[in-house]
Amino acid sequence: MEASTTEQVAEGAPVRTEPGMPPKLVAWRRKLSEKAKQEKKFRFYSLYSLVGHPDTLRWAWALVRRNKGAPGVDGVTFEQIEQQEGGVARFLMELEQELKGKTYKAQPVRRVYLEKENGKLRPLGIPVIKDRVVQMSVKLIIEPIFEADFHDCSYGYRPGRSAQEAIQAIQGHLKDGKSEVYDADLSGYFDSIPHDKLMACLRMRVVDGSVLRLIRQWLEAPVVEPTEKGAGHKVTRNDKGTPQGGVISPLLANLYLHWLEVVLMRELKRGHAIAGLVRYADDFVILTSRLSETLQAFIEEKLEGWMGLRINREKTRCFNLKEAGQRLDFLGFNLRYDRDLYGRPGKYLNVFPSPKALQRERAKMRAMTDKRQCFTPVPELIGRLNRQLSGWANYYAHGYPRKAFRDMNHYVRERLRKHLERRSQRPYRVPEGLTYYQHLIKMELITL
Repeated sequence: MEASTTEQVAEGAPVRTEPGMPPKLVAWRRKLSEKAKQEKKFRFYSLYSLVGHPDTLRWAWALVRRNKGAPGVDGVTFEQIEQQEGGVARFLMELEQELKGKTYKAQPVRRVYLEKENGKLRPLGIPVIKDRVVQMSVKLIIEPIFEADFHDCSYGYRPGRSAQEAIQAIQGHLKDGKSEVYDADLSGYFDSIPHDKLMACLRMRVVDGSVLRLIRQWLEAPVVEPTEKGAGHKVTRNDKGTPQGGVISPLLANLYLHWLEVVLMRELKRGHAIAGLVRYADDFVILTSRLSETLQAFIEEKLEGWMGLRINREKTRCFNLKEAGQRLDFLGFNLRYDRDLYGRPGKYLNVFPSPKALQRERAKMRAMTDKRQCFTPVPELIGRLNRQLSGWANYYAHGYPRKAFRDMNHYVRERLRKHLERRSQRPYRVPEGLTYYQHLIKMELITL
């Protein structure tokens, strides 16, 4: 995939562009961003024609196709669309006609479940490919409008922003003396966003009825999931939530929590409190020099009373990070104050992969080198491991990950040693004069 670029427009508002994006679409997005940045209360009323334009739909297809993904309830795959008579061109032309004639109807969402580390299941909603393309088309048009409003403290699912930057922001607040932490956990955030309140947030900027009706269709689309016994399916309708797995869901989720930031910043100014907020999608922390009960009560009332969300009280924590034994887990990183290894006075802020992050990566390495891989050619297996390890190391390169990387290197080498011995009927012997470590290096296993 080619790297994306970011162009700076009025007052620094980022407009996401990528190589190959149609020039008309680039120009529309830039103008929408400039208008939204310059006029904070302007409401956009003529967007539907841009959503259904052939250039927008064509680029939306390219992005959705790049993301791959499983088919929805209709079972239609990308390959089937490409191989049908007329191929993708016919598919997009028919979709354009549906949008132009306003006969487009969203189809039900296929519900699947992913197992989480704690054994619980995370629900995902998979729209059909046609719905994904239209969702992407809408996102391409409305994203620059809302991006012009979003605050710098928000990092998740935003162009040109990363989890590592969120960690850097936390480090900056801690350096400024804000060591009192409110670490919030929301229960089932994506599935609990009230539709009426979310639509009100959209109408703060978008008043094109046709675009809003599209979004309302996706929010209210029936959910199809298998029954507990696996015989047949059940169909449910919800009056809240935006399905995880929907193309437009991350933008809508960001938009809803943006209004928590708005009211919180007003409250902080009113109370003259010095505090910082760092948010990555529905994960956020508030850091302050003194976390008052009044501020904590304000946050919780806004989340539960005003926004209609649920706080997981068991996982939500209030603590001072500088107290002995305290640590903050955020986005897979662990932050804590440690004594200097060289005996220098004071403590330093240590940032490294969390124990859960190491546990998850070991589980992936274990699955990639288990008995089922005995017939996988060793060079191919090592290539897969290298790709997985490289991605993991790139994510956790921020901070002080040396010990975690060293532990992971040892674990992977041990897994490969056992794998090589298991797949050979005779005792596996490394070439004379080489250690196992040197042998694996010669086989091009990377070292973190």
